[in-house]
Amino acid sequence: MDAHSLARRTLLQQGGASLAGVALLQSSFLARAFPSRPGEEVIPWLDQPPDNPSGGVVENLPRWEELSSWLTPNDKFFRVAHYNKPVVDEKTWKLEIGGLVKQPMTLSLPALRARLRKEVVFTLECSGNHGFPWFTSGIGTAKWAGTPLAPLLKQAGVAAQGTEVVFFGSDAGEEEVRQIKMAQHFARSMSMADAMNSNNLLCYEMNGAALPQAHGFPVRLIVPGWYGIANVKWLQRIEIRDSRFMGRFMARDYVTIREEQRDGEAVWMESSVGRTLLKSVPAKVTRRSNEHRIVGAAWGRPIARVEVQIDQGPWMAATISRAVDAQGNVQPSTADPRIAKKRTYWESNGQDTRQLRLA
Repeated sequence: MDAHSLARRTLLQQGGASLAGVALLQSSFLARAFPSRPGEEVIPWLDQPPDNPSGGVVENLPRWEELSSWLTPNDKFFRVAHYNKPVVDEKTWKLEIGGLVKQPMTLSLPALRARLRKEVVFTLECSGNHGFPWFTSGIGTAKWAGTPLAPLLKQAGVAAQGTEVVFFGSDAGEEEVRQIKMAQHFARSMSMADAMNSNNLLCYEMNGAALPQAHGFPVRLIVPGWYGIANVKWLQRIEIRDSRFMGRFMARDYVTIREEQRDGEAVWMESSVGRTLLKSVPAKVTRRSNEHRIVGAAWGRPIARVEVQIDQGPWMAATISRAVDAQGNVQPSTADPRIAKKRTYWESNGQDTRQLRLA
């Protein structure tokens, strides 16, 4: 297949919350990983992202075309931290479970490790991914291991009025609200029903190794199906409350603002970033002899199919790359009101366009 005969194909993909691969080949072959073949050359993208200006908030962003496996090695996994990056002594570390519970608990790392162990393969994406021109690869997939959260909450005996679960990290910084300065730990919350999901982990291993310090050692929260901001690192306290927690990362930051129309009137809706959205991207294009291959990725929801549209002519640009989930939801275009009317950079799951030149 030469470059100019590449046609639009629809490939079926059975997937979950983790990454799913799709490739366009001479046949309807479905790729299970980022494939490579002897003598294959990666064609560089012309629209490489600019340098990262975040000053250490976002680190370790990989290039899509350099990925060779769905599982991202720990040392190549992206990192985001808004406060300090604490170094925690595992020998003295304790996890507290308190608030509206009948039996408050304090657990050491050995005590957590002694409990039922579970592994989940989960694709973690920062909700700011693709929100800036330089932020295009804030995503990685790992095999996370730890103990399920739900049995611990049941053991603690949540009181009848306990409806919200707040997760506090050891990382902290100073916040100022209405001229009131206060020291705050990083914190996020979710409803009790969401917290009781059987896939949620108190995670202490990443890809078969102890959780790295930069990723929340000794224990972090892993909540498959939620953006990275909900997966609290350096976990130190779980607190059950009877009302919604409204700290910086729930109510003031990581809030998506979108304009909606009501009978011709603009209504501004604000929502806290939570669950991941359906998304796909073209990852790389390779060439061997006169055959070209496109490899991409889709994630966020169970994937039914991925569709790629290819321009004809000497410029080969993937003008539309979109995913369709199992419920029939289509990844929105940049003109879709869900994207066009959004005024914040979080939850940017619009169709992605990449540019390259074929010699």
